[in-house]
Amino acid sequence: MTSEAPVRLSAKLEGRLSDPAMDLSTDSRMNPDLLATLTRFGFAANSGPSPVDRTSSYADRLAVVATTEQGFETFYAALAERPSGGPDVERTTEMVPGGDGNDIALNIFRPTEAAGPLPAVIYLHGGGMTMLAVDGPVHDGWCRALAGAGLVVVAVDFRNAGGVGGPHPFPAGLNDCLGALGWVHAERERLGVSTIVLQGESGGGNLALATALKAARDGTIGMVDGVYAMVPFISGGYAWSDDRKLRELPSMIENDGYFASCSRLDVLAATYDPDFHNAENPLCWPYFAGVDDLRGLPPHVISVNELDPLRDEGRAYYRKLLQAGVVAHGRVNLGLTHAAETIFPTSAREAHEATVADIKRFADSL
Repeated sequence: MTSEAPVRLSAKLEGRLSDPAMDLSTDSRMNPDLLATLTRFGFAANSGPSPVDRTSSYADRLAVVATTEQGFETFYAALAERPSGGPDVERTTEMVPGGDGNDIALNIFRPTEAAGPLPAVIYLHGGGMTMLAVDGPVHDGWCRALAGAGLVVVAVDFRNAGGVGGPHPFPAGLNDCLGALGWVHAERERLGVSTIVLQGESGGGNLALATALKAARDGTIGMVDGVYAMVPFISGGYAWSDDRKLRELPSMIENDGYFASCSRLDVLAATYDPDFHNAENPLCWPYFAGVDDLRGLPPHVISVNELDPLRDEGRAYYRKLLQAGVVAHGRVNLGLTHAAETIFPTSAREAHEATVADIKRFADSL
């Protein structure tokens, strides 16, 4: 009898882990319709490094955030992708008091023909907690798509850490989200709201998770019926060494530069927490929440995109939720870059419509 040496299997490397020169145009996983749009706007090549980093002055970081914000707002306006048609939606605005002596604008969307109490989504927009306007075409279109699906949507104009609405670093934006949650909860009957879901993408995903964590600490988690976080920006680890990224969150290397680069994400992170006092504070970076922080939270959905540098931090948070006994569901959108289902409702129509439908399904299930 002869013995054979054991077969050693190794995982297939993908993206820039397999070829550091790979970009979206050469990655076979990429959605072709989305690629065509990104190519048209010059985003198929890998995003280059930021002109500043976290060691640069706070003023220089703020200047780069302002330029980045202007560039994205211009891009979003030129993109001109809108969700497919649906029921008519009405929008009103309420000004409510914030906890820091400030006022918070809440844009409220609802289907005009809706009858009876509806589930509510408190929408927290993307932009790394640092930039972009709640009223921009991408965020406004997303709210209208959700409302058209039969939801009351409350979009929070929280204070950004930079850009036109800044500088208001952590925890200003989080405080505004908590203020909005308290107001919507107190006004459930007047608003015709049955349940409340915290929902956001990217930086808004961070704020949705952090708002739930803070409400749990404050003993007010009963106000929240569910959390739906998409492509959450939650580790703050974008300047970690390659060794640490490979150990913990390899998508930061696998997909680095695919519409979003760690270098540029780190400037947002370093502007949100400019003095670096909260590097492992779960209210600033929910990735660092422990199992004890998560126990007793309401149901969650964590949705990530295959070709996103942030993919693995969302997956890690989902696994922690399960370890803590939280009812949680995970979704992976194949072939999509960061926040594509929100930003590109035409080029990524199937994913956009499936995600809107899933948020409605989740809200109805609570």
